[in-house]
Amino acid sequence: MPPLKIVQAGHSVLHGRARPLSNSEIRSRAIQDLIERMRETMRDAPGVGLAAPQIGEPLQLAVVEDREEYQRNVKEERLELLERRPVPFHVIINPRITLLPGGPARFFEGCLSVAGILGLVPRARGVHVDALDERGEAVSIDAHGWHARILQHEIDHLAGVLCIDRMYTRTLMTQENYGQYWGSKSIEEIWQELEADKPPP
Repeated sequence: MPPLKIVQAGHSVLHGRARPLSNSEIRSRAIQDLIERMRETMRDAPGVGLAAPQIGEPLQLAVVEDREEYQRNVKEERLELLERRPVPFHVIINPRITLLPGGPARFFEGCLSVAGILGLVPRARGVHVDALDERGEAVSIDAHGWHARILQHEIDHLAGVLCIDRMYTRTLMTQENYGQYWGSKSIEEIWQELEADKPPP
């Protein structure tokens, strides 16, 4: 089947709170099929996470996967900086998130629903998530680094929050311009050059 359409910023479904799913709904053929199609849509994009509101469904459901092949062309030192390692496919339903102690990390983030745009987003370095999996069974996830960032990003979607709502506005840029002007610089260099903590005039 063709990938599902990923809706873009401005669509009302991205700006409202998604509703929780019951156990009977989770086990239904409709939700099981939706999970499978979300996985294929995420991989086709490609992305490392996809929340149900992004495909027009206001449900407390997201899929996450950071495949090893996505990291093959990333320098080892950058992977270490991001604390990024492969994350196997998993499903979170009706998640509750707790941010773990520790200062926030600032890294560039994009979103499949804000196509072509990046910006520096502060996120907690570690999170604890309690949720249900695709079988309706309780799961607990302790995540750090990039996995924690993905979970925060996707769970934000379920509350109607986009990464652009959390970005330092002075760092918002196109992916093309990031690659041309900023990709070789450190986060601290970018932060200082853009005076990212300075409010607009």
